[in-house]
Amino acid sequence: MFILELTYTAPLERVEALLPAHLAWLEQHYAAGTFLASGRKVPRDGGVILAVAADRAAVEAVAATDPFVPGGVADYRITEFIATTVAPALAAHRETLPS
Repeated sequence: MFILELTYTAPLERVEALLPAHLAWLEQHYAAGTFLASGRKVPRDGGVILAVAADRAAVEAVAATDPFVPGGVADYRITEFIATTVAPALAAHRETLPS
């Protein structure tokens, strides 16, 4: 499982201009089962996405396609973790520690 943390690198006016494309990108990855939750940070200086992917390279490739990235308005920080404890709704994503 991965935490994708976005940090805006441009004024909100430029972020807002790309928001419709970013939201369509989010919907695409929710439909594919990659994204589990997302939202704006408070204060609004970026956002957070909870994602699942086969490996770090796969999630990095997905993040690179966010319209915010080629648009030059956000950077990503990606943290991988092993989700050994999850809410019942996320039971399909429970992981076990490597031996």
